[in-house]
Amino acid sequence: MTRRRSFPLCCLLLSAWLPLHAAPAAGTPSLIPWPSQVELADGAFSVDPHTPIVVLDNDPASRRTAHWLAAELASVRGLRLPVRHGGAGAGAIVLQRDPQAPVDHREGYALDVSADGIRIRARDDAGLFYGAVTLWQLLTPDAKRGTVRVPALHIRDQPRFAWRGLMLDSARHMQSVAEIEQLLEQMAEHKLNMFHWHLTDDQGWRIQIRRYPKLTSIGAWRTPPDAGHDGEPKRYGGFYTQAQIRRIVAYAAARHITVVPEIDMPGHAQAAVAAYPWLGVTGQRPAVSVDWGVNPYLYNVDDASFSFIEHVLDEVMALFPSRYIHLGGDEAIKDQWQASPAVQARMRALGLKDADALQGWFIDRVGRYLDDHGRRLVGWDEILDGGVPADATVMSWRGSKGAIEAARLGHDVVLSPAPQLYFDQLQSDQDDEPAGRMPVESLAAVYAFEPVPKQLDAAQAAHVLGAQANVWTEHMPSMRHVEHAVFPRLDALSEVDWSPAAARDWNSFSARLPAQFARYRAQHIGYADSAFAPLMAFDRDAALISGSTRLTLSDQAGFGALHYTLDGSAPGLRSPLYQGPLTVTLPVTVRAVNLAADGSVLAAPRRWVLDRPGLLSLSGNALPNCPGSNFRLRVQPMPDSTSLAPVYSVNLFNTCQLYPVTPMDGVRAIHVDAVRLQRNYALAHEQKLVQSRPRRTPFGELVVHQDRCDGVVLASMALPDPARSARRFALHATLPVQRGPHALCLIYTAPIDGPLYALARVSLLAAGAAP
Repeated sequence: MTRRRSFPLCCLLLSAWLPLHAAPAAGTPSLIPWPSQVELADGAFSVDPHTPIVVLDNDPASRRTAHWLAAELASVRGLRLPVRHGGAGAGAIVLQRDPQAPVDHREGYALDVSADGIRIRARDDAGLFYGAVTLWQLLTPDAKRGTVRVPALHIRDQPRFAWRGLMLDSARHMQSVAEIEQLLEQMAEHKLNMFHWHLTDDQGWRIQIRRYPKLTSIGAWRTPPDAGHDGEPKRYGGFYTQAQIRRIVAYAAARHITVVPEIDMPGHAQAAVAAYPWLGVTGQRPAVSVDWGVNPYLYNVDDASFSFIEHVLDEVMALFPSRYIHLGGDEAIKDQWQASPAVQARMRALGLKDADALQGWFIDRVGRYLDDHGRRLVGWDEILDGGVPADATVMSWRGSKGAIEAARLGHDVVLSPAPQLYFDQLQSDQDDEPAGRMPVESLAAVYAFEPVPKQLDAAQAAHVLGAQANVWTEHMPSMRHVEHAVFPRLDALSEVDWSPAAARDWNSFSARLPAQFARYRAQHIGYADSAFAPLMAFDRDAALISGSTRLTLSDQAGFGALHYTLDGSAPGLRSPLYQGPLTVTLPVTVRAVNLAADGSVLAAPRRWVLDRPGLLSLSGNALPNCPGSNFRLRVQPMPDSTSLAPVYSVNLFNTCQLYPVTPMDGVRAIHVDAVRLQRNYALAHEQKLVQSRPRRTPFGELVVHQDRCDGVVLASMALPDPARSARRFALHATLPVQRGPHALCLIYTAPIDGPLYALARVSLLAAGAAP
């Protein structure tokens, strides 16, 4: 009898995802997501180029899975295994659709490895595929190539949730068909099964509708601010042809992924109204929007608009076999409806009390059309505000409140809350992070997310279909941006969605990531190393006053081994291991790298130069907001810039930042590297919150206050004429003599209907020092 040892679902049962440096139990397979049940056995099986993949049932879907496995192994491991159909002997990898497979859950599978071979059994095609995904991970445990030895084990696995989703916004910025296929491939390798595709919005209509060609000849294209200058294209846009969409849907289906299209309504309709003005309320033709945020254009509520919507949905349903069709329903500000006599008359005729009820009627009417065609409406949680069709599925994005309300009303729900599962949130606040939203949503925060709200009882919790992360692309103009935002947070999401809640353990998950990073590198996926990047903290005041300081090294995840050097040389495994605070004398160059237990790199080396000029020169990304508003973005130099750097931190509501308390003795001047940005943001009813300040010069100033934002004015630097100056420019001013420690408050007074300004770098200078 084969002796088995049970592998625990959690290596360590600790308080909520406490990050520790301890290694997980020996022999842990590098599987993500972690399976429902894993038992290690004695022995192993070696897979080499002569090991066949055998499909017992010769079913077309089983054959596709076998060839997928062979192709992925060839790509990542360099192992080229033959695929055979028919009888199986010893020494083979066997795939079998088996109605008696020991896992009876939909999408479940059994995987057994012994000295005689490997066998995967499942009762459905998806389960067999997911078993192959798990085997592929077992066969790629490191960055090596060729033959691999797989430990004997027994896996019984099934998903926790039916909806394991990722949303990609292709309206704000597009991706190529090949890039979307690469993303779908990664979803499949993480056992995610719902690809929510955001195809229409104010900034572009991306799906070909043959009956309405202007949707793509006009609605798919926008003219960017300052088009043709500073790297901005003369126009931005494009669309997916119906042939391309069919290709993507088929590619996804082969990997057991359902593509759920989103056609946003009644708001986020500006691109459609730009194409066909009669669809809107005002009858005027707007431009396709270049502004991120909440634009005012809504669909009309007359019969012509509904005929248009039904015709569009007819073509959408012909392209997408998904049971679910997403209708948006979010951020529909009702100003145009409220200002329209025709809309108000329609509302009265329908006996509706307000504009929210009108939206409820709108969504219900379209939902019934979908229902008549065998489809099911999905909408963002605003659809609850005015009443919602009884069979609608609610996607909760404004926190979890919408999910709780909808589940209590008997609706199925998908948890997709901001900011927790919004992957356009930055992964760290370090200076080398690219564009995105604040606050930070770290890898650990995604991993800690629990889809089932505690407020639900068991019956209500049964309505939770799963969780979905959203990739909004206002600040992701390229696939490099998307990959940095998605990976490895997608690994955390996959474990949230697939693995039993009790199986999740941060320490174990972290230890399994080095193998995943090696797979990413082999597949040329530009994943972020933010969670494991070395961080340095030190007493800046002490360094400036005494010329020495104690510094500490850490990383966000609390995992790995930090090695460092103090002479500027490249750190590695032979460099000193960080074990506690270090006392250093300035000037010094500190470099650090985070390494996994096997010596592989968890995060690229980071470098800090500590000297007096450097300590007095701070990036604008390191300067916090002034009190009163915590809104913060990091943005590219131009809205469609495809570079990852530089990026600039802005607060749309208050262009004010704080320079930290600094010993000001000897400081005689301030030098600012400033940047002028596009103010392409639609703030709707929040526009009134934008602070406007008086200015003394035509284009405003950068004003420097001592200590507080209403403190003594130390300097005022006039901003140059935007029409006659570069986007990045220098400002310089002499400062009065100051003694002791002081903070600085830096405020732009530029008109709020003009460009937006940011701080690239702020430097304090001694007398006679060059900027």
